[in-house]
Amino acid sequence: MPMELQIFNSASRRKEIFKPIDKNRVTMYVCGPTVYNRVHIGNARPAVIFDTLFRLLKRLYPRVVYARNITDVDDKIIDVAKKRGQKSKDIAKLYADCYFSDMARLNCEPPTIEPFATEHIPEMLDMIGVLIKKGFAYVSEGHVLFSVSSMPNYGKLSGKSLQDLAIGARVQIGEYKRDANDFVLWKPSKQREPTWDSPWGKGRPGWHIECSAMAQKHLGVTVDIHGGGLDLLFPHHENETAQSCCANNGKPLANFWMHNGFVQLDGQKMSKSVGNFKLVCDLLEEYSGEVLRYVILSAHYRSEQQFNALLLDSAKRSLDTLYGCLKSTEDLGHVDEDMTTNNGFLALLDDLNTSESISELHSLARQTRQGPLKHRVMARGQLLNLARLLGLLQQNPDDWFKKTHDPDALSGQEIEEAIILRQKAKESRNFGEADRIRNELSLKGVILEDGKNGTTWRRS
Repeated sequence: MPMELQIFNSASRRKEIFKPIDKNRVTMYVCGPTVYNRVHIGNARPAVIFDTLFRLLKRLYPRVVYARNITDVDDKIIDVAKKRGQKSKDIAKLYADCYFSDMARLNCEPPTIEPFATEHIPEMLDMIGVLIKKGFAYVSEGHVLFSVSSMPNYGKLSGKSLQDLAIGARVQIGEYKRDANDFVLWKPSKQREPTWDSPWGKGRPGWHIECSAMAQKHLGVTVDIHGGGLDLLFPHHENETAQSCCANNGKPLANFWMHNGFVQLDGQKMSKSVGNFKLVCDLLEEYSGEVLRYVILSAHYRSEQQFNALLLDSAKRSLDTLYGCLKSTEDLGHVDEDMTTNNGFLALLDDLNTSESISELHSLARQTRQGPLKHRVMARGQLLNLARLLGLLQQNPDDWFKKTHDPDALSGQEIEEAIILRQKAKESRNFGEADRIRNELSLKGVILEDGKNGTTWRRS
């Protein structure tokens, strides 16, 4: 594999060598959630994937500016607020905070910038005004709409043509629309909905315009990488790039487009409409965030992601093995090893092949346990460095093995008290009682390990 970073570019539909516009300031924009509820595991997948890419880019370049937006004005947010008798902004803040908390528990680093849509209304109004002036948008009954027929190559990103869209259109043309595929840039607000002043009347922005405006403000006219889930390729990303390109004299919104595949839950495509989805907060009641992250990274980001209890349990056992390796080789220390020849690092350079990188973690773990001391030290250093790039093995091994999500499990205090009683039994030479305590703890999923510095414990 070559040393350059290669990315599959959705725009060209092929793998390309990544060349940033400015190698001293690499830019990446990723579409974040609409905050009207707790997020599901499908929302977590792009967060984990692009967090991993963020970590890799920071290893390769001196400065990386990563923006992930929050959509905090939307019909869904308004509907929830009405049902609960609350303000839309309070609903949005509640679930934005929940999202930040959930993603932190998946070891996602905070992006450089997390722009909120409602904080960028002036930038959206400016861009809409430019599109109207240039003839790419029109005003109709208080709405402002982008005219897709005004852009000759509309549909290029997603591979759709205007003719195909016209044939497959199921959307009834509204009285204010010239074409069924024209999309809203600005629309009138209904009573008791969030509203802002504009040259076209009071209203609120459409969904697509927010990302174009925020990306341009914080990252520039053209960003290096724009990412998100495959479900956003059309119409959201198609409409984003249409707006930005037309507003900026043909300059592209992004040079590289990356899209992660769908999540399948127990063999079916996950969908809120059919109710087969798993909230991240619910999964975190049963599993560590690292377990969820491990499962997500075990599949290549462009493939469909399988998600079920068997995979989660298998991931937990795999992480137990890796943490066990770190625990048993603590005497080797941590050397910051060169990663340029590490197979796991090279796999990340090959279109972010995290599944191969995780395989390399296990290979390095085996190498830490055998062979000459120098090679074992080197393998452990590379293991820790590669794991840091993947956002895994971030805990102290002792802490990892002592945590449990079983509400019926013994608490840490109860285990420590049992260890004290066992020690007193040994000191009294009551070895039968000491063995009974050990066996009772073992039956309850607690393993004791006696060493020169005393007794330590971990959960089985």
